[in-house]
Amino acid sequence: MRKTLRWLLSLVVLIGTVSAAGTATAAGTADSRTTNDTTTGTTDIKDRVLAIPGMSLVEEKPYPGYRYFVLTYTQPVDHRDHSKGTFQQRLTLLHKDTARPTVFHTSGYAVSTRPGRAEPTRIVDGNQVSMEYRFFTPSRPQPADWSKLDIWQAASDQHRIFTALKKIYDRKWLATGASKGGMTATYYERFYPRDMDGVVAYVAPNDVVEKEDAAYDRFFATVSTQECRDRLNALQREALVRRAPLQEKFRTWAEAEGATFTTVGSLDKAYEAVVLDFVWGFWQYHTEADCASIPDAATATDQAVYDTIDTYSGWSFYSDQGLAPYTPYYYQAATELGSPSLTMDHLKDLTRYGYQPARDFVPRDIPVRFKPWVMRDVDTWVRTQGRGMLFVYGGNDPWGAEKFRVDKGARDSYVMTAPGANHGANVAGLTEAERTKATARILAWAGVAPADPQRAAPLTTYDPRLDKRELKRELTLRP
Repeated sequence: MRKTLRWLLSLVVLIGTVSAAGTATAAGTADSRTTNDTTTGTTDIKDRVLAIPGMSLVEEKPYPGYRYFVLTYTQPVDHRDHSKGTFQQRLTLLHKDTARPTVFHTSGYAVSTRPGRAEPTRIVDGNQVSMEYRFFTPSRPQPADWSKLDIWQAASDQHRIFTALKKIYDRKWLATGASKGGMTATYYERFYPRDMDGVVAYVAPNDVVEKEDAAYDRFFATVSTQECRDRLNALQREALVRRAPLQEKFRTWAEAEGATFTTVGSLDKAYEAVVLDFVWGFWQYHTEADCASIPDAATATDQAVYDTIDTYSGWSFYSDQGLAPYTPYYYQAATELGSPSLTMDHLKDLTRYGYQPARDFVPRDIPVRFKPWVMRDVDTWVRTQGRGMLFVYGGNDPWGAEKFRVDKGARDSYVMTAPGANHGANVAGLTEAERTKATARILAWAGVAPADPQRAAPLTTYDPRLDKRELKRELTLRP
């Protein structure tokens, strides 16, 4: 998958109302500090967790109704050969009660150390374990052997954490994540299908054939209205027509900030890459309603064009400083995940480099070899052997152009799309019938099925501090 730096719009996930009559209520009045453990003889959950070999406490942060811990866990660099050394992998634990189900969450990137709940955690009123993906700092082996960054090694990280914590949290487990996190949850299920009782994967791209990306062209040719598409395309084209004056603004910014462009190759290549991502970035994090705020290309000043591209793409995207935190992502895109490429006919007479592949965003001293069979294997397994899997997509999200699918071989698995939603799509945004069905299946997988599946609803109320999903101003546009 392909990205750039981008100013991301903060999205607040407003998930439905609390359970109605006939819906299962949250069990568990047990004090989170006094769960018994006959093995260790201690009653404090922190002591029980820290008794796990290799588990260390970074800090505990208070949050009403929970215990929240930032931890590290010793992992082998190579799960096939433990002699290759170890590294410390960061994770967090939002502890509710050992009598509740547990949700295993990952973004596929660095882990947030602020208490927060993924949507399934709120739905099932459970505990949550959040794992930082290997090779994202600080969870990076030193020195870094990049050949050990692949989806099987990462799934094996999850498997070891699950195996260690399952002794304490012995109820049902669900895996979840959004975007690359949804991909991560899917890959984990493929390699360790007996660990989880269900998977909820949000807006997870599925690039099965790396060089076949026509689905993305079809998306951009049909999304929203012709008027909106024309407005976005015209502004994007104008940024290339005015390359010379706008690039001087870009150069001035880069010199002032000390930004360099060694990885991508030149300031000119970075400039074009940012411009080419403009329309993609708009649809990933914005909505049709925002079209009206895009300046008219014919009358916009240079500054207006420059500022608009910055708002939706972010000029810092392809600088070395912007790319560096996401080298692990681009490495994976260039070796296993794949990255989309667009035809962009409306820009063909103006582009010099075209849509650049993920390899262009990985430092040249890191060896890269693409393995085309990896995504085909995952796709085939999901379609034919998936069990208890839910994929949620946004109707206006470009990453949903290539979705995961479930065929006849899959069981109790579903693909649902939230109409008009972007990359922040969730269960709450589905149509009423699909929202109810999805919620009922999540509750059932977690072992807290509602008495009436037709009235299924989340077991806990919305907490703006825990449940607000912020897609912050990031340095790259990515899944």
